[in-house]
Amino acid sequence: MRWKLGTAAYKRVPSRDAAMDPDLETPAEKTPDGGGGGAGAGAGPSWRRSLPHVCVATVTSFLFGYHTGVVNEPLESISADLGFAGNTLAEGLVVSICLGGAFVGCLFSGSVADGIGRRRAFQLSTLPMIVGAALSALTNSLEGMLFGRLLVGAGMGLGPPVASLYITEVSPPSVRGMYGSFVQIATCLGILFSLLVGTPVKDIDRWWRVCFWVSAVPAVLQAIAMEFCVESPQWLYKCGRTNEAEMQFEKLLGPLHVKSAMAELSRSERGDDGESVKFSELFYGRHFNGTSCRLCRIFLLQCDLISVLP
Repeated sequence: MRWKLGTAAYKRVPSRDAAMDPDLETPAEKTPDGGGGGAGAGAGPSWRRSLPHVCVATVTSFLFGYHTGVVNEPLESISADLGFAGNTLAEGLVVSICLGGAFVGCLFSGSVADGIGRRRAFQLSTLPMIVGAALSALTNSLEGMLFGRLLVGAGMGLGPPVASLYITEVSPPSVRGMYGSFVQIATCLGILFSLLVGTPVKDIDRWWRVCFWVSAVPAVLQAIAMEFCVESPQWLYKCGRTNEAEMQFEKLLGPLHVKSAMAELSRSERGDDGESVKFSELFYGRHFNGTSCRLCRIFLLQCDLISVLP
């Protein structure tokens, strides 16, 4: 009998099965200095190298949450100062028009990220958010407020999809899922921060203008910080800039993991080229079965949620 090493416990397996098991781990031979042989090559890449780049990318999700909730507290003051108090349609537009802009922005997020790169896409998304926040803070009319919110929404729609893509591409596999959750965490923090900033709006005259100016600060910082962040190695590889992709992997994962990362990237690219699926194929054939099952699950889940609501 031999012992198979697992992550949490030892499992005893027959010797014949152990000899045929390619996943069987054997104790590493000790080197003279007391370390395990090949420990440096076997250890995964450190999460610390990619964390700053991930944090900068999640600023766009923070801004998404902030602009979603920034008008909740000061809406009454905004309507009074801009002369549409009591107009529920105008108040609703001020709140929701940024989501319309976000819908337009997200339609182009993929093509922009593939066309100019992830870093430049982040910087481009901050531009309408800075300009829109300034217009909203300086305006004296309903039209100016709506236009500013619409511009902000375009940046809101462009940035977060790129953030999710960028975080996936720069994160080590061991922490990729954890880093992916930063997008939603940053969004929630942005909503919470917007409510805190709007708290003095009833005590300080025209405080709502400060609320919009505050949102321009993280956008400016992200645009500047992106100059010091790495570009996505996947995007560089797709553009044929292999040497630059290796340099970015070295910054993100360390020099010991560059070759394995490039090999994995090459395999994934070959896999993507193996089969292409048209959008129309989601509605018939083998792809339709999976799509219809997911839609049915979503529909049933919504029905269950609706049934328990008061």
